[in-house]
Amino acid sequence: MDSIALLIAATLNAGTVLAIAGLGLLINERAGVLNLGAEGMMLVAAIAGFATAVHTGSDVAGFAAGMAAGALMAAAFGVLVIWFNTNQYATGLALSLFGGGFSAFAGIQYTQQKLGDRAKFEIPFLADIPLVGPAFFKHHPMVYLAVLGVVALSWFLYRSRGGLVLRAVGEAPESAHALGYPVRRLRFLAVIVGGALCGLAGAYVSVIYTPLWVEGMIAGKGWIALALTTFATWRPARILLGAYLFGGVTMLQFHLQGEGVQIPSQWLSMLPYLATIVVLVLISRNPTWIRVNMPASLGKPFFPGS
Repeated sequence: MDSIALLIAATLNAGTVLAIAGLGLLINERAGVLNLGAEGMMLVAAIAGFATAVHTGSDVAGFAAGMAAGALMAAAFGVLVIWFNTNQYATGLALSLFGGGFSAFAGIQYTQQKLGDRAKFEIPFLADIPLVGPAFFKHHPMVYLAVLGVVALSWFLYRSRGGLVLRAVGEAPESAHALGYPVRRLRFLAVIVGGALCGLAGAYVSVIYTPLWVEGMIAGKGWIALALTTFATWRPARILLGAYLFGGVTMLQFHLQGEGVQIPSQWLSMLPYLATIVVLVLISRNPTWIRVNMPASLGKPFFPGS
């Protein structure tokens, strides 16, 4: 029972990283912008958050630094693709490569450093329930904030005027522009917010999830978060479901190793990426379903007045 509780808890913790980043990318794509630089943004945010937490001793300051780093990189991406009309795919890949290199360079002096003992969190009374308590009620507040973020984004997209405008910008930017909405500014704002959330996810990895800095520590989570948006058919609630699914597959490798299952570690390490490929292949078998749910102008540049 204890091992099951630990597996569930680890799944929620790992899924939180993917959920936060996935929500940020979902906001980007709902506005019609495809940012392939999530991995790079998360890496730079991870070192920014870790370095800030080391020097200030504050996890909150680390989260803020990570969000600022992610937002800054997203802003640079936004200027290039929205105002200079560079190719979104190539620019996103360049951002990811830059983030990998820059974070490795900036993090050299922090490789051997570690943060102090992490605070323990639990919800009183509920945490004492056998199995359920350790599995669901002894997590960092960010785990619960990710769930609240899904609820808030769902309400924003489908119940608010701002969400309707954002979806209109992603579906038919020409029509939104004709109605007087500043399409490029709205897209830029969405890109910055998405970058800040990716930055928060990166900082969470280095400050809470694995409180240390190692080069390349994001280890493909940015790419999995990108795949999540397609898996979720651009719906926030499904982002959370997919994040926990992939988080569970990631943690399963360690659980099996702990149980003494004789499987080569390389095969276990492949599980999250193999699951990602399988899910995308299954979804791609129905292109009509993707086309109906995908923002119509995703990845397409917008030229006002053209």
